[in-house]
Amino acid sequence: MIKNSDKKQEQEEVPELLTLQEACDLLKVHPNTLRQWDNNGTLPAIRIGAKRVRRYRKEDIINYLKSHS
Repeated sequence: MIKNSDKKQEQEEVPELLTLQEACDLLKVHPNTLRQWDNNGTLPAIRIGAKRVRRYRKEDIINYLKSHS
């Protein structure tokens, strides 16, 4: 049996994923810039689904902002 606290801990471990536009809004950059950063490894994206849409970990965005401010 899974305890309520175990479920909460499991949910906290799952990173919140942002769309390309949400990430761009936080970083204040153009979508093409973020795509380029993904392609060159500056800020890698996660590819999801058959269409391989980009998603960005919120934690990665926050860490990037902290290290580049």
